[in-house]
Formats: sequence, structure tokens, C-alpha cells
Amino acid sequence: MTVIRRPFLITMGLLIAIVVSSCGGSAQTSQSITPKDHFNAPGNILISDQFNNRVVEVAPDGHIVWTFGSGNPTLCNPGPGAIIGLNDAERLSGGLTLLAGSGIPAGSASYPKGCADNRVIVVNQKGDIVWQYGQAGIAGSGPNQLNTPVFAIQLPNRNIMVIDQANNRVIEIDRSSKQIVWSYGPKSGHGALNNPNSAELLPNGDILIGDENNNRVIEITRDGTIVWQYDQGISAAAFASRLPNGDTLIADSSHSRILEVTPNKRIVFEYFTNTDTGSNSAPLPTNAVQLADGSIIIADQFNHRVIIVNPKGFKYGTINVAGNGTGQLNGPYTAYVIGDYTGQTPPPPTF
Repeated sequence: MTVIRRPFLITMGLLIAIVVSSCGGSAQTSQSITPKDHFNAPGNILISDQFNNRVVEVAPDGHIVWTFGSGNPTLCNPGPGAIIGLNDAERLSGGLTLLAGSGIPAGSASYPKGCADNRVIVVNQKGDIVWQYGQAGIAGSGPNQLNTPVFAIQLPNRNIMVIDQANNRVIEIDRSSKQIVWSYGPKSGHGALNNPNSAELLPNGDILIGDENNNRVIEITRDGTIVWQYDQGISAAAFASRLPNGDTLIADSSHSRILEVTPNKRIVFEYFTNTDTGSNSAPLPTNAVQLADGSIIIADQFNHRVIIVNPKGFKYGTINVAGNGTGQLNGPYTAYVIGDYTGQTPPPPTF
């Protein structure tokens, strides 16, 4: 198969390494970048630093301008001011941040017995929780209960859509009443989900789902009909987004690959995250979104870094080194550029 690559990948050369101070100090880079030192500035990067139990907002020059959560990979404290096993962080209107506290499963190095969270929360800049669904440390499928929520977005109607992973369902929660007003998650048959990991509302009203352990991406209508599916050679479909040109960008996690496929399922672009010197052989990239300028930002999970693929380049994190010190991440799961919702579900103008 001939794979067409974007021109900037053919000529890009080395990505620029940025050394970051986690205490908000200055950064060093190989070229001049105008600092953006204030919270919620367009162009800043929002990163879910999963195993450090925090979200960080990083300016383009590399230093942290905002964070929420302990930053402690061993502290099990789900509740006010904290988030455990953060899988997804989305910036909403007014500087609010939507967070999915997935928790940490038993058997991890930090938590041999595990540490549950099971909340989706919205926090303001001060770190106050202004909205919550789910109860800290409690897993379930009843009212106000979740079991390993891994992804959440706010819809144009102001409701919150959540991937409730261990319950194998996608739910829409009324923002005001906190009642579930729509749900997708057949118990059997071709439509049954297996460890779903992402969902985006498309302009046509359909929903695009990264059905991770079914190794596929599906587009469904509101009545649950599958109208498009891609499952050709994927292993762990961690994330999918629909691009403005109609193609679909997919994080093929177990293959360390990001790919773009056309509506007729032809691959037109692929990028592997495990080819850099020192890379983990299986970094399991979990999130990739295209930006307005055609660049792609990738959360390269077990390379413990976030990269932007373009001629200028950007790196945050030390390749294949987990940590919470200067310029370090620990299993980053998602990364987004603030103000750029290309291929994603943009939040409404008011929460």
C-alpha cells in the first residue's frame, strides 16, 4: 500500500526539545518563541498527566501556567482539589476545565490495591468544583454513578457526554438535572462496545466512537445505527476525530501509530511514535488531534511526552522517562491546544 504523507513530515527534520520548569520557571528552546504566560491563552496546551494525578496547562515557550490536582503519583485522595488517574481534560468556555477521573487499577506500581475515582468534574481556575457527576471512589451504573469514566465533552446543548468505560456505554447527562437523557451501549450484537475510549459529536448529529478493545472506530446515529466503521488492521482504537475534509484521524494505540483514513477507508497518512531514539518500543499513543494549521498534537502515553508534529516541532516531557519533576510527565493521556477544536466537539459559549 502506498501511503501519502503530508509534506511537512517529509521535510520536518528534528523536533525542537523544550526543557520545562514545573515550578513555572523559564524554558530553553532552540528558537525564539513569544511567551504566553497567562491562563487560558489561545495556543497554550492542556495535558492530562494521568499517573501524576493532575492536569497541566503549558505555554508555547514551555512553562506551566496552570495546574489542578496533586501531582503526586502515590496519593490516593479523590475529592475536592484532586483527581485520580486523569484520562481526559477539556477546556470549556470561561476558562472552565472538564476532567474525567478514571482512577488507577489495582496492580500498578503506585497503587498496588488500586485507587478509584469515578467522577467527571468541572473546575474553575481556582480549582473549585462547579459541576460533578459520579461519586468519589464509588463504582456503579445507577443514578450519579460511573465506572471508569475516561472521556467527557460538553455538547452544544450544554449537556455532558461521557464515555463510561467499564460500563461499556456512552451517556449524555443533562447538565442541570444530572439525569441521563441518552445512552448507547447494547449488551450484545454487532453494536456492543468493548472498552470504549472516546466519543465526538459530529456536525451531522452522529457520534464517532473509538471502540478500543473492539479494535474499531464506529459512527452511529442517535438511534444506534452504525453507519460507518473502520477496523482494518487496528489494535486498540484509543481515539478518533472527524477532520474538516471528511477524513478520520485515529490513534491506533497498540501499533504506536496515528493514521488518517478517507470515508472510503483508504489510508492517506500515518505516523509512528516509537521510531525516535530512546523510545519505548510500545508507547501506546492514546490521543491525536489535528490543529487548524494541519499540525498534529499527540499524547504519546508511555513515552511520557506530548509532541506536535510540524516543521517547528514541540516536545514536552522526557522520552520514555516517567516523572513529575522538571519537564516530566507520567503517562499523558490527552493533549489539546486551547482555542483550537479542529475535528473535535467545540463547547458552547456558556457553560
